[in-house]
Amino acid sequence: MTTKFMARIFTLLLAILLLSATACTAKEGDSWLKHIFSPSEDVEEEGPVAPQAQLTAKAMHYFDIGRYQLAEEEFKKIRDRYPFSPYATVAELRLADCKFYQGLYEEAVPLYQEFEDLHPTNEAIPYVIFQIGSCYYNLMDTADRDQTNTKRMIETYDRLIKRYPDCAFKIEAEKRILEGRALLAKHEWVVAHWYMRTDHLLQAVNRLERIVTLYPDTPIYYKAAKILAEKRPEVEKLKQVEAQEDQAPAPEEGKHWWNRIWPF
Repeated sequence: MTTKFMARIFTLLLAILLLSATACTAKEGDSWLKHIFSPSEDVEEEGPVAPQAQLTAKAMHYFDIGRYQLAEEEFKKIRDRYPFSPYATVAELRLADCKFYQGLYEEAVPLYQEFEDLHPTNEAIPYVIFQIGSCYYNLMDTADRDQTNTKRMIETYDRLIKRYPDCAFKIEAEKRILEGRALLAKHEWVVAHWYMRTDHLLQAVNRLERIVTLYPDTPIYYKAAKILAEKRPEVEKLKQVEAQEDQAPAPEEGKHWWNRIWPF
């Protein structure tokens, strides 16, 4: 057994211990996990190597060099063959990471969620929640499209910050929340603009009022507030007209019932 390979095994064993005992102390992204899982060439260890450790070393090698599909195959073997081994916990998390780094965000989300459900007290959970939010962040669409993923991203990062207020991912999460809120406000602006172009002023005003009420911390807020002020007289007139129409009696009202059904 080579010294280099044994060093990898020692580092992986250390990673498993740290996965259950390390607090959220990263400076950015999942760099702390990459640091923990990166094999070292300066550590020596002697003794027999378990098959699951060898598989994990192989999987981590593929992962470190960006061969995520090959890494995924090896991590699946570890998870399926040794489900009760500590190595399986590492494999479950890295399977989600493999999907994420391949850009398969919709496939990564349920894997991260499954890890959180299976290991709710694991110290990697802040990272896992951040990664779920990151999947939604990468799935966000333009302002004229559906904003479901934007809303899910904000909800996920809010959950992360509330649950782990001192987490190292907090700053980046807060930054992305602001981006998401700006995108939601812009979406309301796009819809409001469409209503104005199609002469649906009251519907447009409703959208502008949503921006003013819900997104006062976004750049679109000032544009929305300005248009609302400009359109206020016209809106009031429209509301008065609608109110008068609602109060006016129906054309048939006041006629005898016989006259209503017999016109002659």
